[in-house]
Amino acid sequence: MGPGVVEQRGWVERFRWLRRNVLGLNRRNQDLVLRHNPPRLIGLVDHKARTKEVLARHGITVPATYARCSRTRELMSLEAEIARRPEFVLKPARGAGGEGVLVIAGRDGDTLVKVSGTKLTRRDLLAHAADILGGAFSLSQARDEVLVEQRLRTDASLAPYSPSGVADLRVLLAWGVPLLTMLRLPTHASEGRANLHMGGIGVGLDLATGIPRYAVCRDQPIELHPDTRRPLCDVRIPDWRDVVLLAARTFDAVPLGYLGVDIVIDARLGPVILELNARPGLSIQLANRRGLRPLLTALARELPAGESVVAEKRVELGVALSERYEEAG
Repeated sequence: MGPGVVEQRGWVERFRWLRRNVLGLNRRNQDLVLRHNPPRLIGLVDHKARTKEVLARHGITVPATYARCSRTRELMSLEAEIARRPEFVLKPARGAGGEGVLVIAGRDGDTLVKVSGTKLTRRDLLAHAADILGGAFSLSQARDEVLVEQRLRTDASLAPYSPSGVADLRVLLAWGVPLLTMLRLPTHASEGRANLHMGGIGVGLDLATGIPRYAVCRDQPIELHPDTRRPLCDVRIPDWRDVVLLAARTFDAVPLGYLGVDIVIDARLGPVILELNARPGLSIQLANRRGLRPLLTALARELPAGESVVAEKRVELGVALSERYEEAG
């Protein structure tokens, strides 16, 4: 048997493994988002301010909102609010993927300084806010709302791995059960944002312990942070079980069947829900080197139909499925 035949068989086996294990975009949309995410709840999650209000009513910590602006004539009031804040985050209420988010880390005289070091004038910031109002960054390109929020700061345990911005944790839930998790780290290339499609790093984490399993950047394996050269395998998440439990609790407030939960471990507040995502991306599978399909199939068999399961039990079920799949895989 020639080497070409062996290589071809290897690709065939890999393709078969991918089909059995990896959840694709079409199947995610058809089997999960359309079937288990009601439009009413999707609309709620797509508006960050409204989502925060619901989470806060359930006793879940979220970043403080300093100001909201939905009309052009309100931009002057927004400017006054910004003028008295040494640092803040300005973002679209209906944005996605980190688009349109400005993180202001300080001031240099009359100019504002982004986390990346880039300087903006107030006029620049108001022009950006006007773009947000016009829908430049919204999911539907319709008119949007401007939010000014509290700037979160990465906990000291993760700060060495995120010198350019704030690290966050993505927990993927199905029917309130955590299945996959990853740490998202910003880089200079991503301009301080942790989104993977912008050049951030995804570190797949063991669901039971939070210990790193694997890491990717721009869909390629990576072992060292490109800016700090620190080994990503050395990352440790403080109070890991509390973080996963916090993610699971969001399902009690917003019961979407398929949900991505983004959490920041803030230096002052501890774990904080940054935002929810009704259409979470699928790169988390790549970061963990693990497909979602077997986990979803096993969960559908084991989750009690029609029964309410408390968050603690849902976390236990997710960990048990993860460990069982690990052994089988």
